[in-house]
Amino acid sequence: MKWTYQIVFLVIFACQNQVLFGQSFHNMSLLDHWHQDSLISNSSKVRYSDCFGFAQNGNEYAVIGSTEGTHVFLVNEQDQLIPKGFIKGRYSSTFVQHREYAVFKHYLYAVCDEGVSSLQIIDLQYLPDSIHLAKEDTLQFGRVHNIFIDSLQEKFYSCIHRSTVNTQVIDAPMKIFSLTDPLALQELWSGPNDVNEVHDIYVRNGIAIMNCGYDGLKVYNFTNTSAPVYLDSKSIYTDQGYNHQGWLTPDGTRYLFADETNGKRVKNCSFNGSVVTIQNYFGTNYENGSVPHNIKATNDFAFVAYYNEGIRIFDLRYNVPLEVAHYDTYPDENPYKMNGNWGIFADLPSKRLLVSDRQYGLFLLHFDQERMLQSFPLTDDEIDLFPNPVSSSESISLTIPLGTERTEWEIYDVSGKKVSTGISENFNYADVPVNFSAGTYQIKIHLYDKQDKSQEIIRKIVVI
Repeated sequence: MKWTYQIVFLVIFACQNQVLFGQSFHNMSLLDHWHQDSLISNSSKVRYSDCFGFAQNGNEYAVIGSTEGTHVFLVNEQDQLIPKGFIKGRYSSTFVQHREYAVFKHYLYAVCDEGVSSLQIIDLQYLPDSIHLAKEDTLQFGRVHNIFIDSLQEKFYSCIHRSTVNTQVIDAPMKIFSLTDPLALQELWSGPNDVNEVHDIYVRNGIAIMNCGYDGLKVYNFTNTSAPVYLDSKSIYTDQGYNHQGWLTPDGTRYLFADETNGKRVKNCSFNGSVVTIQNYFGTNYENGSVPHNIKATNDFAFVAYYNEGIRIFDLRYNVPLEVAHYDTYPDENPYKMNGNWGIFADLPSKRLLVSDRQYGLFLLHFDQERMLQSFPLTDDEIDLFPNPVSSSESISLTIPLGTERTEWEIYDVSGKKVSTGISENFNYADVPVNFSAGTYQIKIHLYDKQDKSQEIIRKIVVI
């Protein structure tokens, strides 16, 4: 099943959206979608796991894992996902729920955390024509949960590492391999000995922030792999659950991580190169048990794959990151909180977003970062209306200050006649429909806090 449609930034065609796909969205648009019903699945309809992306020779590509293997697509200039190749996994089964990827030079590295698996090294150099399996390492690699490549130091990090000899036994919480020969990885280090597992990791130039499940967070310097230097640990912290995954911003000053536990919030941290310090917490629908999963980040935005809640984008320019956009890839209702959005890749040069959904496949999405950056962060007593002027029959996005419990608004024409009203509760943005003719209007916005105290703000709207 495949469809393509586009919407103008910030314009919501609600009726059309419900017909094509029952999800909600805000400040994001669907460019393309890929899903294959013929892929094997169990009763939960889980067919997909993580996604990845890369650029090569001026082209952009997308990768997604499935129960059967690895799928590679060209992301063309017409915003289409064009299949370019498939590599069947060593273990292909309805039990497969977890494939992970990383790229080094012109090789795609693929692992799986189910069955008798391996490290598959896929040669990308012949794209856009074809891909092929260059090497399969079944001696050093069996089941592996996550991988990360530190390109600067040419090192490969393998998390929750199991060999093929006994796929049920964890050989090491983590292993590090040299990429001096990209087709023949050489083991450099195994450990650490004081944790049960390293579930995931972020590494930049030897500095590694390690997500260790129920053992919390650790920071090491692996510049000298034969003698790693311990830097920091967070074994107990507020709102703690299963420490799952995190991401360091490009400027290296902020680290964000998620606990994969019902109702836990995302942690917004400062980082000084060695110590992680939690500053505050943020999230979506955590009061009802929602679960954040994987995070990517720029210096300005955090992109959170939020399982049932879809992808959620938070503006990091606020002291407490503020949600500014979302796209719900999982339209179903289910009390189980870990269906839906699994992975996010936000590093393509075009800034198009790749998102994987466990049940619904690969999504190519648009989020206009540059336009959002034109709206400077709001203080606690400010609101923002965008776009303004606005075309008739479109919508204005109303950004609501932090701490607001309820927002009500009325819109009046030049004669003082009320032409529209609306209300938004427990949310930091709302879409205000503009279903009236061209002209100048006045919007009165009433902000209510937890004590039900109100503040009135009056703004002008120009409809063209």
